[in-house]
Amino acid sequence: MTRVEIPFDASRLEDEWLEADGLGGFASGTVGTARTRRYHALLLAATRPPAGRVVLVNGVEAWLERDGKRYPLTMQRYAPDVIFPDVSGSLLDFDTTPWPTWRFLIDARTVLTAEVFVSKASGETVLRWRLQQNDGISGDFALKVRPLLSGRDYHALHHENPAFNFNVSADPDVQADSTRFSWQPYGDLPSIHVSTNGTYTHAPDWYRNFCYVHERERGLDFTEDLATPGVFSFDLANGEALMILSAGTTSAKRAGERAGELIDSEQRRRAAFGSRLQRSADAYVVSRNAGRTIVAGYPWFTDWGRDTFIAMRGLLIASERLADAESILLEWTGTLSEGMLPNRFPDYGSAPEYNSVDASLWFAVAVHDYLATGHASSATRTRLQQTVDAILRGYARGTRFGIVADADGLLRAGVPGVQLTWMDAKTGDWVVTPRIGKPVEVQALWINALRIAAQWDTQWRDIEHQATRSFRTRFIDPSTGALFDVVDVDHVAGTVDRSLRPNQIFAVGGLPFALLEGAPARAVVDQIQAHLLTPPGLRTLAPSDPAYRGRYSGGPLERDGAYHQGTVWPWLLGPFVEAWLRVHGMNSVSRAEAHAGFLAPLHAHLDHAGLDHLSEVADGDAPHTPGGTPFQAWSLGELMRLEKLLAGNSQG
Repeated sequence: MTRVEIPFDASRLEDEWLEADGLGGFASGTVGTARTRRYHALLLAATRPPAGRVVLVNGVEAWLERDGKRYPLTMQRYAPDVIFPDVSGSLLDFDTTPWPTWRFLIDARTVLTAEVFVSKASGETVLRWRLQQNDGISGDFALKVRPLLSGRDYHALHHENPAFNFNVSADPDVQADSTRFSWQPYGDLPSIHVSTNGTYTHAPDWYRNFCYVHERERGLDFTEDLATPGVFSFDLANGEALMILSAGTTSAKRAGERAGELIDSEQRRRAAFGSRLQRSADAYVVSRNAGRTIVAGYPWFTDWGRDTFIAMRGLLIASERLADAESILLEWTGTLSEGMLPNRFPDYGSAPEYNSVDASLWFAVAVHDYLATGHASSATRTRLQQTVDAILRGYARGTRFGIVADADGLLRAGVPGVQLTWMDAKTGDWVVTPRIGKPVEVQALWINALRIAAQWDTQWRDIEHQATRSFRTRFIDPSTGALFDVVDVDHVAGTVDRSLRPNQIFAVGGLPFALLEGAPARAVVDQIQAHLLTPPGLRTLAPSDPAYRGRYSGGPLERDGAYHQGTVWPWLLGPFVEAWLRVHGMNSVSRAEAHAGFLAPLHAHLDHAGLDHLSEVADGDAPHTPGGTPFQAWSLGELMRLEKLLAGNSQG
């Protein structure tokens, strides 16, 4: 449970909440209610799940009127930096259980509760306001709510224009009861429906120059105009106020009845999760075609191959959501091309992108973890094994971007101008960390995939043995005892990259089979612990390196330049902690030490930034301010996998 109480620290007002609809759409916002990102919205729908996302209802302006006095219930920020109105003085607390809930102090005896949640069964967003008084409700309590609309791609911004259609339509069956209204701001977007137990007054207007501070910090355009068609009014003395927002279609039931159904079903669904982590994990599991996939992060990622297969090990397999794991793995088998699975699916129209050397190998690792559960049917097992075999055949004989098994059994990969490893930052023509040649974690994945497939097909044993011998011969740096980051750099035989990066950890932890034991394994773990470990995760480059960047900030060029040049990634704690345990022993004392020393900071982070979730990255320099997406699938997934590793079936 996440609860915040006044007096509020200003930084806590910008902590963020998330409500996902299971289709790629979502609602999100801040504790303080002011939108700080272009992605914050109450109704954001995926028109081609999980992609084609559009923002329809950005937010609301809500206030309470009593005895001629106005009490604001939402806060807005306008350019250049004007907060109006300000609710921080009246906000008593905020809680994310069972869904985002605010409590406002109206006067000494009156508290107003505001709630928002998204029904995963229907994709509808429910808004509810209620009064609480210590001796019963009396007097006038007029709630006013102005919806703030746009109708735009979720990456874009909206500005005042004459094409916006303010016209409202009311369902003729319920017009007398004033319960259901619809707008279609632009003809090529889904219509917006509002079912309510309030009354509506048509009063079109524009709210101009909203300021989104996180967009400004990211060096992007950051101001927006929103349209408001009118005002909804409620008398809270007569009961709760309800608004149900939906895109494209809407229920014919009255608002009170429909809201009751949605509240009851969502309460039961959320109560069924075994832990806070499992409840949060559910946000990332979404539909694609007839199957399932995993959204890499909110608010701006969709499903990426690498992220899906890394994240699902903890989000689904370790937490025993095995039917979802099976559905996702089977869905991705249909995307195989030339021995490769896609790196990502574009938001709009074009073909999948296959620029990843490791996504397909991570698929093999996820298949291993899933098959080890014994859940798979014979048909599923066969299909998954056939896909892994096809991947290995494609890599062994050669596929896109120079990916091919070399004469030493190791996997070479890379061509100029293309980013193939997980360190994939690219801006314009600049690939920040090209890592062309034989990257260390790619070899660990390749050898693991060969060992996995050799369990059902002995043809892979010889190349696996050769690759393992070559790895141990070629990657150990005699000056440190740890590992090079890349050998045969730029495909020049014998060259090495000694950059101290976290990628070598996968030779010891994070994968089913460790490639090193004893002194070499200890050297890897000790070096990373000494130079790369921070409370939220591992740095991507040692601070002693001239290329190190300690802050992940600024415009796209600056952020991409720091993304893998020192920036901390929480998901890397998964392989590090597993490697640390393999070196120090899997006994109860080591497990307890690892949990207290390495996992406790991640659990503390659940109460900051993206509430109940883990961020994508953090600064390499103290105080390691979180950045990137505030809700990242593989960050949470690796925490869940570690909880399983450290404490049996415990999920936090």
